[in-house]
Amino acid sequence: MERSRSLTPVRVGVIGCADIAWRRALPALEAEPLTEVAAIASRGWDRAQRFTDRFGGEPVEGYAALLERDDIDAVYVPLPAVLHAEWIDRALRAGKHVLAEKPLTTDRDQAERLFALAAERELLLMENFMFLHHSQHERVAAMLADGVIGELRSFAASFTIPPKPQGDIRYQADVGGGALLDIGVYPIRAAGFFLGMDLDVAGAVLRHERSHDVVVGGTALMTTDQGVTAQLTFGMEHSYTNSYEFRGSTGRLWLNRVFTPPATYQPVVHVEQQDHAEQFVLPSEDQFAKSIRAFAQAVLGGEHPEDWSRNSVKQASLVDAVRANSRDIYFP
Repeated sequence: MERSRSLTPVRVGVIGCADIAWRRALPALEAEPLTEVAAIASRGWDRAQRFTDRFGGEPVEGYAALLERDDIDAVYVPLPAVLHAEWIDRALRAGKHVLAEKPLTTDRDQAERLFALAAERELLLMENFMFLHHSQHERVAAMLADGVIGELRSFAASFTIPPKPQGDIRYQADVGGGALLDIGVYPIRAAGFFLGMDLDVAGAVLRHERSHDVVVGGTALMTTDQGVTAQLTFGMEHSYTNSYEFRGSTGRLWLNRVFTPPATYQPVVHVEQQDHAEQFVLPSEDQFAKSIRAFAQAVLGGEHPEDWSRNSVKQASLVDAVRANSRDIYFP
């Protein structure tokens, strides 16, 4: 995509050479006219150099050195979850806007503190739940509001993946690994999107692999004040699933590939009623590109959307509540 000379792009520095940055974020940052990859930092020079050879910008050794640069307007943080709070805090104090991968932090208290700091410094802090920027979810919400399955009774969402190789970062408890923070946050956030963030956690089961002391799978049950239930399943010891389903008084609606659809994938909405079934094919979209653009537009427009910060804090509260209300099962 050719960059328009009339635009003044947001100069972005990347803190950490994570796989998600290489596969999804940096291609989107490179292609977006409203952003410019200015620098990429790693703990080692060689890795930073490899990333900048591919995506542009200057290689930087050490995260702190990147924050000292005057040619950085904003930073993208794809670090392990347990490191987010420290580097988001340091970036905000250095006067940088922040786009942080989900989960923003590992608990509500840290999330509240960081959003308060961002507001105090008049900086944007955004949690990168990229799937929320795909229009398929707004279309589904509109269909539900139109009564396509009657009155909503329940919601179910599942995001599960096969086991990763031993040594994968998801099995490292000391950096915030585990299925709840890495994978479970997706169905939790989807429940909040469709049912409202003021959900009650009725209970949960979390499976821990004792040898790594991390959550490898689980299910949470949540409810609204009106008694609509949400059953949320997640894990990294499963066959692959990536879907949600709504059941109503007159039918049900479901989709697959809801959290990580490829940019060329056309979502298919399935609606089934008592004696009738339909499918609706929706347009393909690059949700990562849309997320990057939303962040850049907010930075350039001086916007600080209150619902972004409010929903991220409530999301952290729901994750805390799943932990607090869980039955923990350990196995060898």
